[in-house]
Order: sequence, then structure tokens, then C-alpha cells
Amino acid sequence: MNDADWERLIKQLRRGDCTPLLGAGSCFGRLPTGGELSRHFAHEYRYPFADSGNLARVMQYVALLGRDYVELKHEICDYLKRYPAGEATNALDPHTVLARFPITTFITTNYDDFMTQALQRSEAEPKSPETYTSTWWDTKADDIEALEPTSRRPLVYHLHGHWDDPASLVLTEDDYLEYLVNMVDARASGVRQPLPTPVLAAMTARPLLFVGYSLQDWNFRVLFHGLIRPVPLTRRRRHVSVQLLPELSGTVAGAAGKAQEYLERYLDGWSISIYIGSTEDFFQELLDRMRTT
Repeated sequence: MNDADWERLIKQLRRGDCTPLLGAGSCFGRLPTGGELSRHFAHEYRYPFADSGNLARVMQYVALLGRDYVELKHEICDYLKRYPAGEATNALDPHTVLARFPITTFITTNYDDFMTQALQRSEAEPKSPETYTSTWWDTKADDIEALEPTSRRPLVYHLHGHWDDPASLVLTEDDYLEYLVNMVDARASGVRQPLPTPVLAAMTARPLLFVGYSLQDWNFRVLFHGLIRPVPLTRRRRHVSVQLLPELSGTVAGAAGKAQEYLERYLDGWSISIYIGSTEDFFQELLDRMRTT
């Protein structure tokens, strides 16, 4: 990101013209990462393959062992809720910082309710968020078409389920396949939309701030290719993504520089400006720049 990117983002956040899209990395330090969760259950159920950090694949194996997908999802939710996450004490917690702004829609692929809690406790102005969970298994069942989110009653939309409704989780490989097929079918039908109107509008008409995703994450790629790239070029906004560098080769000279250059070129084609660093570093720099702008 350059100075122009920061200046644009600050203006957008101040007027609420931005849609945060929160991934697993936004909960770092409060909940286990996807890899940690995957390895825990891989050990618990003696997963026999080498890719124990692949959550969707490990969950597919565990679900087939027990022959009950929903029972596994209850187990996942119970495990996450027992994790000593507590209230966010870090002033740079992404949810806490984002809750300060007059944003009307927050979208997350996480199962937790951290964003809703942060909005309710916002020091700038306590808010009354409307929280909804995608009915991804039946796109005709969403009931928020008429909802008109505001900065005081913002929408928090869970794309991949919520831990208070375990059956709603997108967790296993089969879940992800069904989720994507339903989205593609809805768009191809020309009648149904892949997401409710307020959510689709927030993702396609406003710039997105991706927090906690990896470029290697298929969630990130599918969401962007399937929902945002079809937007006409003249209507497209410039987005921002906070990224850590993927694991680098130890045998390639200058690997970090080469990786950063590749990511910047790759994402620039998608109209995404990239910040390389942790979410904590990003929000610290954001707040520092806002104090002088």
C-alpha cells in the first residue's frame, strides 16, 4: 500500500463507505487458527494422511468416521466456545477498531460472534447489530431481502455459518463443494441471486477490506472471482487486503522480495492493494495515520 491507498481507505472508513470481510486471521490470539484446529482433530481422530493442517480435508475424514456431519459440527462449536477467548483486550483487535466506524455491513466467514460483540460495546457509539447466518444449503431460504442496514443497526452476515447453529457450518470438503455449487447454480439461473440483496450490494458496490485471509485460501479466491470480478469495470472499486506472506522456500535467494512482488502484481489485476504484515501492524498504522490526517 502507498500513501494514496491509505488516504483513500481512511476517507472510506470515516464515511462508512467500506465493507470489511473477516477471515480466520482476524481472531488470531483469541481462537485457534485453522491449522491448529485441524491438527488438534487430526490427532484426536488419528488422521492417517500427511496434510493434517488441511481443515476441510481433516473434517471430511472425521465426519465420515462418525457418519454424522452435524454431530461433528456440534463438537467443533463446543470446542471453540471452550477456548479461553474472552473479551478482546487488545486495542488493535480488528473487530474493536472496525466497530468505531459508521460501516453498515460486516461480512465474515468465521463462526464466532466477535464482530457482533465489538459493535455492541463500541466506545464511539454502542450499536444494535442485526446478525444473520447464510442458509447456503438452500439459497431460497434467506429472509433478509428487505433489510436496510444502517450505521447504528449494522448487518453482520456469516457466510459460512455461526457457532450457535452448528448445522449451518461450512466445514468439510463436501460442505464447501455444496456451497460453491449452490452459488454457481443461483447465478446461472438468472432468477435467484447467490446471496441476499443487502449482502451482495455490500460486496459489489463498496470497496472491500479483507482482514485475516490468505491468498492461498480458496475462500478468498472463490469469493472474489465469483462475486466481485463480474462487476463492470466502470463500477469496480479499489479494495485492500491485509496479508502475511505465505510460507517461503528456504533455498531461494531473495524469496521474500520475489513473493511480495508476485502478490502485488497478482492482486493489482484484481484491483486490490495489498498490505504485507500482521493485522496488528496494519491497524496500528491505520490509527497512527488517522491521527495526523
